[in-house]
Amino acid sequence: MAENDKKTDVMITLKSVQIINDDREETELITEGTLKHVDGGYEIQYDESEATGFEGSTTVLSCIGNTFASMQRYGSTSSNLVIEKDKKHHCHYGTPFGEFMVGVYTHKIDNKLTDSGGNVYFKYTLDVNSSYLSDNEVYISVSPRA
Repeated sequence: MAENDKKTDVMITLKSVQIINDDREETELITEGTLKHVDGGYEIQYDESEATGFEGSTTVLSCIGNTFASMQRYGSTSSNLVIEKDKKHHCHYGTPFGEFMVGVYTHKIDNKLTDSGGNVYFKYTLDVNSSYLSDNEVYISVSPRA
């Protein structure tokens, strides 16, 4: 296996904050997954569970520097969110209840991933049909699995 193909077993803590007007909702997920160095960045992969509502799906988060990331979910539900600083992308988002297109405008990406783990932070706004849906923040911490 080439060095680039080596996956490291990791623990992933993912905290999501969703703000709609004055309402703030936080969720946290701690799960096992893998970290892999890819051209220009890193890829984090984990299996979804019943707790997330996406059981039977796998999520792959790719991070390239502080300007680009993507989240692909495949399996029982599929999604493809593109997170690119200071740009808006229209993305496919699947849920157990149906699929729709969302607009994703990214305000900030702070990527501090290394071969041994690290942290990633995203801040973005979501809209549906150009109507405001929510402001979102995602905090991801990755550490080697013991």
